[in-house]
Amino acid sequence: MAGSSLLTLLDDIATLLDDISVMGKVAAKKTASVLGDDLSLNAQQVSGVRANRELPVVWGVAKGSLLNKVILVPLALLISTFIPWAITPLLMLGGAYLCFEGMEKVVHSLTRHKDTDPEQARIQRLEALNSAEMQTYERNKIKGAIRTDFVLSAEVVTITLGIVAQAPLLNQILVLSGIALLVTVGVYGIVGVIVKLDDMGYWLVARKGQVAHILGRGLLALAPRLMRFLTIAGTLAMFLVGGGIVAHGIGPLHHLTEQWAAAGGAAGEMLIPLVVNMVVGAVCGGIIILLVEFIQRLRGGGDS
Repeated sequence: MAGSSLLTLLDDIATLLDDISVMGKVAAKKTASVLGDDLSLNAQQVSGVRANRELPVVWGVAKGSLLNKVILVPLALLISTFIPWAITPLLMLGGAYLCFEGMEKVVHSLTRHKDTDPEQARIQRLEALNSAEMQTYERNKIKGAIRTDFVLSAEVVTITLGIVAQAPLLNQILVLSGIALLVTVGVYGIVGVIVKLDDMGYWLVARKGQVAHILGRGLLALAPRLMRFLTIAGTLAMFLVGGGIVAHGIGPLHHLTEQWAAAGGAAGEMLIPLVVNMVVGAVCGGIIILLVEFIQRLRGGGDS
């Protein structure tokens, strides 16, 4: 009897692990596009600090990201169980915040003095900071990246929750926790490599051997171009992800986008949602920027 009970338990465990494996693969596939945006956003967000402080900043954001998911996984399960109608409005708020952040970066880029080299200006600004100011600057960078990560993590958790919604509670918890941990380790591991590409290049150039020199010079040439690309890609990702969340929450617009995409064939199915999400993200971010500016002017007028 005891032997058969043990075999039954082992069979149940094997079945559970098989179910979790299948659901985990589906969840990873569904969230892959979000992870690409997450990677470009966070690599761009943690750039702009002194070279010897890049990895500590990445580690600080990674810890904040893990805390985000520790909060989000049980919160998502509770909301899904008791107030499932609140998921979409909460995601739309987060999406609107991403649109606002993206438009803020665009406005800052357009209003920056054209005669100033942004990279050189950044280096001079960092060198001028004292120790206390540098710590404050790093904390602000980390907080900003963690806020952005919170919205992206919420979308990853929500997509995963939608896949495992009909599964037993234990399966939901294990799959959500597994995807959350995989996302955090994967994204910030790659971000850590990206921000240290230039240091790896200098290290290789200092080694003996022609191959090491060629690889080192290649990395040194690649690093600044990659960071510039990620700056642009990160901003676009804010519009795409934020606009996508907002557009998905507006029922008529979402259905209309699906109809346009279906009528456009294979290319339309890929491009039309991207264009709609980008436009919605830019419009949403622009409206919020104007509202924030209007409120700040009102406050300024009231104080004077």
